[in-house]
Amino acid sequence: MASPRIGGDMTTLHEPNPHSDASASMTPVVVNGSHAGYSRNSLLDGLNPQQREAVEYRGPALLIIAGAGSGKTSVLTRRVAGLLESREAWPSQILAITFTNKAAAEMRERVEALVGQSARGMWISTFHSACVRILRAEAERAGLTNTFSIYDSSDTRVTLKRIIKQLDADTLGFTPAGVSAKISKLKNELADVDSYARNANMNDPQEVMFVEIFRQYTSRLRAASALDFDDLIGETVYLFRAFPRVAALYRRRFRHILVDEYQDTNHAQYALVRELTRPVEAEIAEDLELQGLHVRGIQDDSGQIPGASLTVVGDSDQSIYAFRGADIRNISEFERDYRGAKVILLEQNYRSTQNILSAANAVIGNNFDRKDKKLWTAGGDGEKIVGYTGYSGHDEAQFVADEIEALHRSGMAYRDMAVFYRTNAQTRALEEILVRAAVPYRVVGGTKFYERAEIKDALAYLIAVANPQDELALRRILNTPKRGIGPATETQLGSFAEANGIAYRQAMRDAGLLGLGPKVTGAILQLAATLDEAALKLDPSNPAGQANVSEVLIHLLEQSGLLASLRNSRDPQDEARAENIEELVAQTKDFNRENPDGGLVDFLTQVSLVAAADDLDDASGTVSLMTLHTAKGLEYDAVFLTGIEEGLLPHQMSAGEPGGPAEERRLFYVGITRARKRLYLSLAMTRAQFGDVNVAMPSRYLQEIPGDLIEWRQSPGMANSRGGTQPRALNARRDGSGGYGSRGGAVAGLPPAPKPKTEWANRVTAQVRDNGDLSLNAGDRIRHVDFGEGRVNQVTGEGTKRIAHVQFDAAGLKKLLIKIAPIEKL
Repeated sequence: MASPRIGGDMTTLHEPNPHSDASASMTPVVVNGSHAGYSRNSLLDGLNPQQREAVEYRGPALLIIAGAGSGKTSVLTRRVAGLLESREAWPSQILAITFTNKAAAEMRERVEALVGQSARGMWISTFHSACVRILRAEAERAGLTNTFSIYDSSDTRVTLKRIIKQLDADTLGFTPAGVSAKISKLKNELADVDSYARNANMNDPQEVMFVEIFRQYTSRLRAASALDFDDLIGETVYLFRAFPRVAALYRRRFRHILVDEYQDTNHAQYALVRELTRPVEAEIAEDLELQGLHVRGIQDDSGQIPGASLTVVGDSDQSIYAFRGADIRNISEFERDYRGAKVILLEQNYRSTQNILSAANAVIGNNFDRKDKKLWTAGGDGEKIVGYTGYSGHDEAQFVADEIEALHRSGMAYRDMAVFYRTNAQTRALEEILVRAAVPYRVVGGTKFYERAEIKDALAYLIAVANPQDELALRRILNTPKRGIGPATETQLGSFAEANGIAYRQAMRDAGLLGLGPKVTGAILQLAATLDEAALKLDPSNPAGQANVSEVLIHLLEQSGLLASLRNSRDPQDEARAENIEELVAQTKDFNRENPDGGLVDFLTQVSLVAAADDLDDASGTVSLMTLHTAKGLEYDAVFLTGIEEGLLPHQMSAGEPGGPAEERRLFYVGITRARKRLYLSLAMTRAQFGDVNVAMPSRYLQEIPGDLIEWRQSPGMANSRGGTQPRALNARRDGSGGYGSRGGAVAGLPPAPKPKTEWANRVTAQVRDNGDLSLNAGDRIRHVDFGEGRVNQVTGEGTKRIAHVQFDAAGLKKLLIKIAPIEKL
């Protein structure tokens, strides 16, 4: 069933309502000539009692508190399928909101697997995607054109950089990144420049300047008919509040709203959900009826249309995005916001062993203001958690590398292992050791496809065609590839446009009036003509026929010379850049094939909404390195949690923030619950920070884990005693009371850490060596800077990737990348 269009001709919104008289003649959903094949019983197969209750409950508001690994996606999809199967809702009456495109696609696939093609009328999307659809339909009321551009963070910073330069605001310490973060935070709190200015201290030059930057940024967005990502939700909320009858259309349409990861919602997202679930006043409901939008079947006795049924799924224990504006109160105060809400706890875990879950329960139990829950599994205790204290970050990294290799030899794939850390700075030691130890790895979160400069250049050409008002896109392509048009000419074009009250694009067409040199004038006019030709190709009334997205992109690349300039370049990296652009062309062809009716604006919208985390790929056959924040939502057979030290976890910056240490504890909890079978916790006695080596103290969170769950290969006490001659259990205080806190930088309950010495016993260094053409064969004896002497068992790999497998006399079995290992042949 196709989803009816909202906006424009409002009469197209109506479908028979399951609560109205028309619903009596509804027939079961038929797919390809047969029933979809699901039944009430099959929807409930394999569910535990709490999951079953969550699928079957019907009421105005439902909060599903879903512990890590408790099968929440299965519950959500079966709940949606149940609404369709029981004919309580048409597909188009269901709005399901997730945080990532990947999660939305997974939910859509699962629902379609249960109910067939009838699921295609539903809105299953991210907050931003749903708001884009609404704003495109209601663009006129929102004061926009329906081809408005969507600025990503890079576009925002470029715009702010120009404003800051123009206002000389850098002299007051303003930077594009800093201003962007502050504006984003304000927009997530539904504050605009006017509301902020009313409460600003206008006697403070910094405040005055920020307000002016914010005002100019807002003006430039409007002039370019553009919104930034944070505007998408805020503008939709403003639209609903300013136009109650528009809001009523969507409240009438969406009778069942489901929100995943509710603990991660910010104030703007919370407000959007509130707006969509408000009742429709009786007077407006009558107006809808008079417009032919039948509402009689869903009105209550007072004539109102009751608010939509709301289901939210989340876990306050996994709320770790406060720095992005997430407000844990949205979930912890849900029952206060929605009186009479039903709360269901999902505590049975289908991912981890009981030892891992018991550690997680013990840690998170120290946080207050949460609904108590205890994760459990029917899968058994499993292996103990392994703990290790290194003398330095490199020593810790060597432990991680050795354990990865041991797991790999026992049959675990590299792709099923991950190393987590609190800050990106911690990767240096890990990467140095992993490279040296010949462990294949990747740092999750390099440069994403759409953030590459050449891709942004190609997309800017498409944006300039789709939205001629977008000055930012025009300025980006003006001298890309190089056409001899410098910054002065770019500024002159802008001044000419402003002085004559015309758009930047028109100023390019009128470049002959600016008195520029013939070469520069010709280059500008040629670019303007290229863009106009591309726009003509998209015109449905074009006698030659309307071109698709890939044809327009190929035309732009050929006429602009963008691709040719990369192919003809002597820079070897430009070859890869050309391949990236060719990949974009291939993507537009896929888009044409998958969306035969999709236009250029649809393609650009799809590109704009791809979330960073969506690019994660877990099937690469390498160990994944990532921050704890990136790890959310992922799972691995073996997880290494590194740097469990005061100042890192909890992070030193969290100490002065309200709720900071509690959020850091949730971050630790999230890391623990990513592990399926094996969990490793490691720390170092010294840590390099800001160029200095400082003594590191064990994290307070380690003390919260029961001692019988951890097998310490080397505990902090053993490390303190230089090799374990005086082993001390981490969880025992000398006064026998158990537990410790942080006082003045020292951790009570542990012996004072020794002062750093010039040499630590058994310390692993980060040394590497250029071994040139060093040749090693099985049977050779070698000496390693850190591991001493050993015998080569075998050599694998070719060229610069040759790996020596060495049995060291004291250090045991190790793998070494021959090219850089600090070794000598004996």
